[in-house]
Amino acid sequence: MKSDIVSIKTNHTASAKLYTYLLDNSPEIDINRERPLVLICPGGGYEFTSDREAEAVAVRYLAKGFHACVLRYSTAPAEFPFALCELAVSVSYLRERAKEFGINKDKIIVAGFSAGGHLAASLGIFWYKEWLTGETGLTCDKIKPNGLILSYPVITSGKFAHAGSFRNLMGKKASPELEKLLSLENQVTSAVPPVFIWHTFTDMSVPVQNSLLFAEALVNNNVSVELHIF
Repeated sequence: MKSDIVSIKTNHTASAKLYTYLLDNSPEIDINRERPLVLICPGGGYEFTSDREAEAVAVRYLAKGFHACVLRYSTAPAEFPFALCELAVSVSYLRERAKEFGINKDKIIVAGFSAGGHLAASLGIFWYKEWLTGETGLTCDKIKPNGLILSYPVITSGKFAHAGSFRNLMGKKASPELEKLLSLENQVTSAVPPVFIWHTFTDMSVPVQNSLLFAEALVNNNVSVELHIF
């Protein structure tokens, strides 16, 4: 296995770090093997990125034969769209180096936990928007995730919001218009890639309604979705 730490630079900030964990190919089995890659966005309420949802998750994917990466994206006082741009640039970085790294460029999956789930879902929703391609200087085909894995994701800024996540994400830019934009259940279109979601009914931090609202919006827009409530 090869591991590295890559600085992710955008027009906003250069503080993000991408931790890569890339499995080696065996000449005995398949020296040219291309593997799916899971890009992990830890939670932390957009205040920090949690160790609990970083390398510990990556090694489990490695054990199943996936490449894995962890993005330590910018958090408060960094404001929207800092972290989203960093995630978009990370996807592009990996896709551009797919042959070198042995990645299947059509199977780059973004996984997010809690606030990291909001970040992952944001890229799944906004990947083709002109304002995001303008912010990053990248074409939409380079930054599009091929699927999303959302674990107890922050989704809504409404009644069931995890208020701290939105407060940290918006910062001094806070406004009713931005808060509405970031309430992702209202932004879903048929352009969202396939989604796997799981949540616990007893979650005391991020209400389960976040996942239910998002799943309903995905179904209403004919997006492939699998939802598990525990």
